[in-house]
Amino acid sequence: MANAADGGPKLFGPEMLANPYPVYHSLRAARPVCKVAQLDAWVVTGYDAVSAGLRNAQLSSDRYGRIKQRLATKGIDVPLEERHVSLIHKDPPDHTRLRGLINKAFTPRAVEAMQDRIQVIVDELIDASVAKGRMDAVEDLAYPLPVIVIAEMLGVPPEDRRRFKDWSNEMSVVFGGDVAALSKEVLLRAAEARTELVEYFRTVISRQRSEPGRDLLSAMAQAEEAGGRLSEDELYSTAVLLLIAGNETTTNLIGNGLQALLRHPEQMQRVWADPSLVPSAIEEMLRYDSPVQLTSRVAKVDMTMHDATIGQGEGVLLMLGAANRDPARFEDPDRFDVGRADNKHVAFGAGAHFCLGAPLARLEAQVVFNTLIRRFPDGLRLGEGEPVYRKNFNLRGLEALPVAFGRE
Repeated sequence: MANAADGGPKLFGPEMLANPYPVYHSLRAARPVCKVAQLDAWVVTGYDAVSAGLRNAQLSSDRYGRIKQRLATKGIDVPLEERHVSLIHKDPPDHTRLRGLINKAFTPRAVEAMQDRIQVIVDELIDASVAKGRMDAVEDLAYPLPVIVIAEMLGVPPEDRRRFKDWSNEMSVVFGGDVAALSKEVLLRAAEARTELVEYFRTVISRQRSEPGRDLLSAMAQAEEAGGRLSEDELYSTAVLLLIAGNETTTNLIGNGLQALLRHPEQMQRVWADPSLVPSAIEEMLRYDSPVQLTSRVAKVDMTMHDATIGQGEGVLLMLGAANRDPARFEDPDRFDVGRADNKHVAFGAGAHFCLGAPLARLEAQVVFNTLIRRFPDGLRLGEGEPVYRKNFNLRGLEALPVAFGRE
């Protein structure tokens, strides 16, 4: 297949959910940067081009105008509140200012301080599975852990976690890859969920302003840099971003990573025999089956990428998952190797928009896999039933992953 527009599989279609990587290889072999009419965008699949694109100031992260335009071509009119746009949709200097303020609260120390609490949560979740005698690694572990962690960091009461996760699920559909492929009903529900969540945070933040706690929301409300603070709208949009980024992607990292180990028992045995490989294994999980498959940009000016001429205002999809399987950068890229050296993947992006929550995601994954090794020294194996992928191409993850304890 030379191009998805030439009769090949529809990009982001259901046939690519289980395994998008052969399509990426075909696109990359034909043209690492190619125009796909279906998406009205340039699709970038080569590692060097993606890596450069992530750092290119000529590519804007302000996608809202283009999103509105794409929806308008489909006759869809959905209210998009630009005042609640988060920093991932902003360019410098606004992005620089917001990132600096958020970094004041979301510090390495704040993340490290969660380690003991993460360990308690993981043990409790695994205890519940052991008591049942079986585990769905997604439903029982990868799904609840990140939302509990980010909810506690934000100061959300335990009784509100379920609503928290429901809002996150309803909003995450818009990050599926092609927003114009979604129905008006789905988009409206996502917009409603965002409004409901903002109103929820409005109440929580109002209470915390009068009674500041040691939570992340209180810290962000008080953060200052060069005489500036986060505005009310910036505070709400950041809280929404941390919720989605803080649980959707980490769920996928843990689920996809455990599945990779289960499907490669010789690699699982290596990690179980030598737990010092856990950090390296997690980097390989991120590369091998990236929790986020792409990020989008808009060309600020006429420009050239690789051998393609991209016009001002055109969309550019930087395919992180494809870049992480590029044979020009990674030897034998379709091989899962927990000891892979020089593993400079782009699963967390790069440049100014490098994932803010990367340290927290890595920490949660390390606690999970170290605990699984300790609690199940005889290993784990795939349970009955086939793993099923969520119908969200970009936020790539499993709906379920049945796991059995011990070896057969």
